[in-house]
Amino acid sequence: MKRYDASFVPARSGREAFFRWTGAMLAALGLLTLARSASAQEVQVTGPLKGAAAVRGLRLYREGRVELAPTVSFTFLDEYRRTMLVGARLTYNIKDWIGIGAWGGFAALSDTTDLTDQIDASSPRNGFTSTNVGRAFADQTAKMSWVAAPQVTFVPFRGKLAVFQSLFIDTDLYLSAGVAFVGLQERGDCDNKTTLCSSAASFELKSRMAVAPTFGLGVTFYAANFVSFGLEYRALPFSWNRSGFDQRGSGTNGNFPDGKVDSQDQTFKWNQMITVAIGFSLPAKPAVKQ
Repeated sequence: MKRYDASFVPARSGREAFFRWTGAMLAALGLLTLARSASAQEVQVTGPLKGAAAVRGLRLYREGRVELAPTVSFTFLDEYRRTMLVGARLTYNIKDWIGIGAWGGFAALSDTTDLTDQIDASSPRNGFTSTNVGRAFADQTAKMSWVAAPQVTFVPFRGKLAVFQSLFIDTDLYLSAGVAFVGLQERGDCDNKTTLCSSAASFELKSRMAVAPTFGLGVTFYAANFVSFGLEYRALPFSWNRSGFDQRGSGTNGNFPDGKVDSQDQTFKWNQMITVAIGFSLPAKPAVKQ
């Protein structure tokens, strides 16, 4: 009986190992190519759905319609005054995803913040504070009077919103951008030459107009064919002297008081507001995409 030493196994030649590894790699590459080809194949739809539109019966709530929406807007994160503006938005929707129009409003209510009341009650008095001439500090704080803003509206998303999994309402998300013309009541200029900054007359509010970009982000809920409800966030960034103080104009980068009140005392503010709207659209019945 022959015996073999298990510790000795003849080695394969280098050429044989090379061909075996090359064959394995080619086989793997072929399988990968077949998998990609299979995944890239077009799915052929047959039967009654062949050639059918992706969406049927889609209500075009915006396209070709004019919307008039009474609005109420509330400013927030104000230092000295909050403002409520009553107005309206008018939009002609060229397509379901784009429209042109304008929004505007008038200040129906302007109220002081807690900071204003505290300044009026306990701050030190000086020649630049209206309380020195027998008036409240609120009399020198600036306020918005009106806003008018032509704008373009884009609608990137639309769909249905489910409420408690039983009530479904058509909804869209829109963006608006335009130029805002803002009427302001702001403390007038005084330079201690023609007008003394400590005189009662220097604390009178003067009218001026600011021009600023405006941006909006909102959501619309379509309760019926011609009635909708909306909620919108809007920003109007511009500079104004909200406190009526002499706070800038001299020193390093003009960061210190200069003894007068003028445009250099205006500081940048990202003015923000929330708007609630009720929209009415004409024609009363929206088009339906077949």
